[in-house]
Amino acid sequence: MKLTVIGGGSTYTPELVDGFARLRDQLPIDELWLVDPDPERRRLVGGVAQRMFAHAGHPGTVHVTDDVVAGVSDADAVMFQLRIGGQAARQQDETWPHEACCIGQETTGPGGFAKALRTVPVVLEYADLVREHAKPDAWIVDFTNPVGIVTRALLDAGHRAVGLCNVAIGFQRRFAREFDVAPEAVRLDHVGLNHLTWERGVHVRSADGTERDVLPDLLAADSGALDRMAESVHMPADLIRLQHAVPSYYLRYFYAHDVVLEEQLHERTRAEAVMDTERALLAKYADEAVVTKPAELEQRGGAYYSEAAIDVLSSILGDRGDVQVLNVRNDGTFPFLPDDHVIEVPARVTRQAITPLPVAPLAPDMVGLVSHVAGYERLALEAALHGGHDRVLRAMWAHPLVGQVDKAERLTDLLLAANADLLPWAGGALAGAR
Repeated sequence: MKLTVIGGGSTYTPELVDGFARLRDQLPIDELWLVDPDPERRRLVGGVAQRMFAHAGHPGTVHVTDDVVAGVSDADAVMFQLRIGGQAARQQDETWPHEACCIGQETTGPGGFAKALRTVPVVLEYADLVREHAKPDAWIVDFTNPVGIVTRALLDAGHRAVGLCNVAIGFQRRFAREFDVAPEAVRLDHVGLNHLTWERGVHVRSADGTERDVLPDLLAADSGALDRMAESVHMPADLIRLQHAVPSYYLRYFYAHDVVLEEQLHERTRAEAVMDTERALLAKYADEAVVTKPAELEQRGGAYYSEAAIDVLSSILGDRGDVQVLNVRNDGTFPFLPDDHVIEVPARVTRQAITPLPVAPLAPDMVGLVSHVAGYERLALEAALHGGHDRVLRAMWAHPLVGQVDKAERLTDLLLAANADLLPWAGGALAGAR
């Protein structure tokens, strides 16, 4: 089996490699190809990946290259984990929205929109190379944010693709600890869009195979579990009780926007913290004595990334037919959204298709917010595919965290100025071209 990682120079990659080494029986890799344009990243990340495989006694080989065609040729599956513009672009995404009194975040709001504009065209170029050079039935697994928009771009272009996020697996692990069961004994009623999701049921399987929804226990007034869960998502326990669902921590950007903005204005950005962590990680990767995943990697984010990636890859390549939470075409799952929109729900995974499972109707407040964000996402993808000031402005205006024309105009100018070097058409658009 040949597996390729586009963006393989990411400091995330040893998290993947650690999982590949530990779970080799589940995903037997013969060749792991790491593709990255940065020669120093290739040397450092590629070097530690090779040492990790050797230390674990993994029989597979690790190849490092900047040649995308060589990397994807005859691949069984290709993972995308790109960051166009690097952490410097992320730092901008997390700061320039503040000038218009909006949160700065790399996947949500104006900053997430900027990331989509930079990312979609590049991802589609790489996907075309996968289609041309990888095995005919190869799948693309996208971990590149914003996952929902990027995955829809891939699917609309006819690629065999699925989007992957670690929010659901993180909740699964958290609930497993809370109720003292193995993670595989927990099944979630996870619904929404990428980074806009709720857990509406937490089903725990007992030793005799029966399942029970323990969410009502968590919502009980005297449950310390509710306070712990509320603290973990940084939102009030009363909100969770009111919705009868546990929101992803990304919902805080919507439910407590002004509080988050005030915090951001007085704290260092996440990008700055990640850059510090990455410097420490790269120094560790340079040490040839390092042959296992460094502890500092836990500070990088992406908890359980390798487990989620291995689950979906082994399900696809092994044609297992099991169920996982993924980003897939709606196809009637949410009747209020178009079939081609990408949603994040439990889906059945086979080699030939990944199909969303039916879900219970969403509550009206969830329908309203999901519909609003989905409308923005559709306009954002149009802007990413075709460029132009007016497309950017319309998508910006449509985002529920913006919603005002004057604010949208200001944010559009800020976005285009910050990304002039990363969007070929941005300079002309900022100058007034339409």
